[in-house]
Amino acid sequence: MIRPARFGLATAAVLLALAPAALSAPSPQPANPAPSASDFRTPDPQDILVIDTNKGRILVELVPLAAPAHVVRVRELARQGLYNGRSFFRVIDQFMAQTGDPKDDGTGGSELPDLAAEFTFRRGADTPFFQVADQAVAEIGFIGPLPVMTQSSQLMPMTADGRISGWALYCPGVAGMARGGSPDSANSQFFLMRQAYPSLEKRYTAFGRVIAGLDVVRAIKTGEPVDPPQDVMTRVQVLADMPAASRPKVRVIDPRSPWFAAEVARVRASLGADFTACAISIPSEVK
Repeated sequence: MIRPARFGLATAAVLLALAPAALSAPSPQPANPAPSASDFRTPDPQDILVIDTNKGRILVELVPLAAPAHVVRVRELARQGLYNGRSFFRVIDQFMAQTGDPKDDGTGGSELPDLAAEFTFRRGADTPFFQVADQAVAEIGFIGPLPVMTQSSQLMPMTADGRISGWALYCPGVAGMARGGSPDSANSQFFLMRQAYPSLEKRYTAFGRVIAGLDVVRAIKTGEPVDPPQDVMTRVQVLADMPAASRPKVRVIDPRSPWFAAEVARVRASLGADFTACAISIPSEVK
């Protein structure tokens, strides 16, 4: 099965022109006091992807509420071992690192059928959404570690299912599925964001976010394609499948916690009109 080596977009130079503001990181701000134990949550081990690379370990929290079929696919391929030994064959600084191709060149995929796009999801009153900004017609917040934007919650009573549309924001660390020209052509390849890139929103399915190891993602050798030797995923596992003796203990800041609310207020006060969800980090602890 032939698969495009690129995302179905134009060149990296054109992409950079689409979102110049996303390339400027916010100035460092004084940190809040350390969070307490009650500010953390323990994620479901079925939703943690442990990616060991030759540069270090990356942990990705999968978010089934945003892209259920893609989460199932990534888990399945990890359990098949398809991701073991796969290279980061296309890595662009200030953008993303792409991997997950059995051919390691962007033209391959698994033997499983391609996936229907999950560019958006439906948010209801029961969705664990923590709002950080209200833009009247839209609301910005977090579902677990994933930054998202949705329609205004005031529209919920007016829809047939009582829900509204939402989509992921492509902030640093967000994990998305690569695809060809068709929206429904994602299969096995995925990418990890090195920086924010809003031009991907509602065009590529986001299925999770890096909660530990973003420094590793940013240390991966760049190139389009990457010259040999390429950095590789030596082993990819679902946390729940790892032996208890070697399984890392993971906890992540809960966006519903007092610490996170204080952090949002601090960042908003510091940045003013430049405030975005991408300026808010989600601390984690891995032991």
